[in-house]
Amino acid sequence: MISRSLVFLFVLTGTFIQAQPLTPVGATPSKSQLQWHELQYYMFIHFGPNTFTNLEWGEGSEDPNVFNPTQLNCKQWAATAKKAGMKGIIITAKHHDGFCLWPSKYSTHTVRESSWKNGNGDVLKELSEACKEYGLKFGVYLSPWDRNHPKYGTDEYNQVFVNMLEEVLGNYGEVFEQWFDGANGEGLNGKKQVYDWKLFNSTVYKHQPNAIIFSDGGPGCRWVGNENGFAGETNWCTLNGDKVYPGYPENKELTTGHEDGTHWIPAECDVSIRPGWFYSADTDDKIKSVNKLMEIYFGSIGRGGNLLLNVPVDKRGLITSADSLRLMEFHNEIEKSFRHNLAKGATMIAKSRKGYSAKNLLDGDLKTSWAAENVQPSNNFIIQLSKQERFNCIELQEDIALGQRVKSFTVEVGNNGKWKKIIEGTTIGFKRILEFEIQKASQIRVVIIESKELPVLNEIGVYLTK
Repeated sequence: MISRSLVFLFVLTGTFIQAQPLTPVGATPSKSQLQWHELQYYMFIHFGPNTFTNLEWGEGSEDPNVFNPTQLNCKQWAATAKKAGMKGIIITAKHHDGFCLWPSKYSTHTVRESSWKNGNGDVLKELSEACKEYGLKFGVYLSPWDRNHPKYGTDEYNQVFVNMLEEVLGNYGEVFEQWFDGANGEGLNGKKQVYDWKLFNSTVYKHQPNAIIFSDGGPGCRWVGNENGFAGETNWCTLNGDKVYPGYPENKELTTGHEDGTHWIPAECDVSIRPGWFYSADTDDKIKSVNKLMEIYFGSIGRGGNLLLNVPVDKRGLITSADSLRLMEFHNEIEKSFRHNLAKGATMIAKSRKGYSAKNLLDGDLKTSWAAENVQPSNNFIIQLSKQERFNCIELQEDIALGQRVKSFTVEVGNNGKWKKIIEGTTIGFKRILEFEIQKASQIRVVIIESKELPVLNEIGVYLTK
């Protein structure tokens, strides 16, 4: 398939016609961010002393010996994530209590001081090796807040935190995402820390130049503004990066992004499979249903974000069988819903820019695109099915390498030359999935109502999900 990045030559009636290259619009993703978008779905694991004390936020004064998993098996975590269709795992290497899941030289509140493996254990080493074995990406969460470290709240602490970052980012192989949050409470001395985010971020890039940095303001990806797993129905991948910072209070802006944002900082939707983030026996009967997880799927991945689903590890150091079973049921439901793309083999009808045929929407290649012929109040393409089909879902993917362009669109169905609007949407981004009442038709028309520039899409899908 011809790539848009090449110079296109087509033979038509004995003459050569050069395809017209497209210019990116607004902020665009880096190569690492494009690869991050393609991951879509990965696992969060909250694990530490809180697992054993039944707390969500530890005090930092816990005896390290409370951390003593009896059957810890990171291969079980990785195998579970892999079978669930996830592409990676992010682990809470250090939560707010300051406990380090690796034997840090810069803290006395670590696995080294615990009873686990007589102080010789290293969770990060075991998990990074397990991720590598199962072909998963490995990511880390390090909270800059530290309720245990005596230097927290002083000028010296920022360098202590950098030293910890360097240990984690330099000793466990490739890290695909560095997860920061903006929590900033008091330490042992009753003081809060003034975080040096510029120093923290530069340290990440020094050791992991391709890592995506997560925080309220990115710069790699942003918090979506809630812990329910839902992006906004309008979700721009762009954000005014010089305005937003970790701890930014305007959560609604993080949910929708900024339409003309200066930086590409897409949304990551974090949510737990249970009511809490850390394991608690009290929530064994409160695992989210498959229906709820599917609702979250459509509200996160289906709105152009990535889904980070937390699955807490229990006191044994294992993912429980109940959580694992629910993950498999969820994965099976996703597979069943999107197994058969009814648009495959359809005839595409559209006015297209030279070299950007609407046929590219059905070739399964994210490097090829359809672009409308001209900028006008509305552009459309028609999916002509070979016969009438029943469907209730459409999936659209924008060519985000050229910027996020579409501001609004509608979906219509046609029979015998008559068209009926069935649903409308705003932004598309990397992926937009819309469900509606079951329709039976032979034609589907997507009308781009408003776009910043020529609309450019690279994939479509039509499904019966019920």
